[in-house]
Amino acid sequence: MVLLGGLFLVLLGLIMLAAGKFFSLGRLPGDIFFQKGNFSFYFPLVTSIILSIVLTVVLNIIFRR
Repeated sequence: MVLLGGLFLVLLGLIMLAAGKFFSLGRLPGDIFFQKGNFSFYFPLVTSIILSIVLTVVLNIIFRR
């Protein structure tokens, strides 16, 4: 079971790497980006909300009885 979980996470990471080249999900309007001098702060607020909604819907479909 742990092995399947690890393989799932590796597969998910590879999919995210491949999708990152085609979709710019991390730079949506509403994401907080602050830069001053050599300091930069990035907080993906809207991206986190969208990913949470998508994962909730997908997991509810998968685990529905």
